[in-house]
Amino acid sequence: MPPADDYSLDTLAIRTGIHRSQFGEHSEAMYLTSSFVFDSAARAAEAFQKGIDGQNVYSRFTNPTVTAFEERLAALEGADCCVATASGMSAILAITMALFRAGDHVVISQGVFGSTVQLFQNFFEKFGVQVDFAPPTEPQAWQQKVRPNTRMFFVETPSNPLTEVSDVGALAEIAHRAGAVLIVDNCFCSPALQRPLELGADIVIHSATKYLDGQGRVLGGAVVGRRELIQGPMLQFMRNAGPSMSPFNAWACLKGMETLGIRMEAHSARALALAQWLERHPRIERVYYPGLPSHPQHALAMRQQKTGGGVVSFDVKGGREAAWKVIDSTRLLSITGNLGDVKTTITHPATTTHGRISQAARDAAGVGEGLIRVAVGLEALEDIQRDLARGLDG
Repeated sequence: MPPADDYSLDTLAIRTGIHRSQFGEHSEAMYLTSSFVFDSAARAAEAFQKGIDGQNVYSRFTNPTVTAFEERLAALEGADCCVATASGMSAILAITMALFRAGDHVVISQGVFGSTVQLFQNFFEKFGVQVDFAPPTEPQAWQQKVRPNTRMFFVETPSNPLTEVSDVGALAEIAHRAGAVLIVDNCFCSPALQRPLELGADIVIHSATKYLDGQGRVLGGAVVGRRELIQGPMLQFMRNAGPSMSPFNAWACLKGMETLGIRMEAHSARALALAQWLERHPRIERVYYPGLPSHPQHALAMRQQKTGGGVVSFDVKGGREAAWKVIDSTRLLSITGNLGDVKTTITHPATTTHGRISQAARDAAGVGEGLIRVAVGLEALEDIQRDLARGLDG
């Protein structure tokens, strides 16, 4: 293909990363092999020790199907390098282990996925990485956290589950003045709605499990950014530690990305309509959705994002008892912690996705007992509304 700049995202999502074999297949091939054969002992030695351009060595860190996924996602994010991993959490683990060391200081948004909090607090701190948390919507608070050894800022925007929107440009400026890198988890938006590298971020993290696959089939993750920042350190870590994406999962995500643009438009349209409907309901205290004018960062979201995205969260009057009643009254929606699926999912974050973090951490993140998160799928809007109304109107 000609340079990525010549094509729109929808075209890149379909055409990038295709390297046809001698058989001339039209669909992307799936290379289910653990190892690769060499012409000679000398060529094998060269590939293992120095690497040979275009020569795959071992599927723990090089595989043609995984490479196709990496090339496609890099093109969608406007990056020149991507390294795929086994899951979104393994992507966070891999880039942190690859770039940072004991004694480094990192600042993390308070509004991140519960497992991300656990990873930094319970794992990285054990190995001497110093961790601070800051409000996702207050750049000045991040400035105040900076130390001489600060090496990384990490933020999800929009955040999980309150859809708080961080000013990526402002955080990037603070991070770069401190000699740190800004890592943005782009899970809620995907590159179809937001491209953090263009806003100033250095690295983008993905849970391909979510919107990139789009149908709740497989696990996957990715780290995207500049080649000099990612490729060498990440490939060394992947080669030696092995949190690799399987070829089958890479192929499933490749096929999912073909429809990413139109899916995200449809998710977003339904989510906005649902958020507007929920705002009018007397049993709802507050709705969290960046596409609503009532959202505190609505103007920022509309500058950084193409739409408000597909996730809507809301507080139900009556706390946990009322929230569980709404969830248990549904017949169509899937009660699960995953998101980004064509099937609408519903969950109670305080007892699921954020259930293992401390009460103090949940309070700081604003995850209350009455909070419900709905990842809006592609079912008919009226059916989703009717399902939620079973519990809300009861």
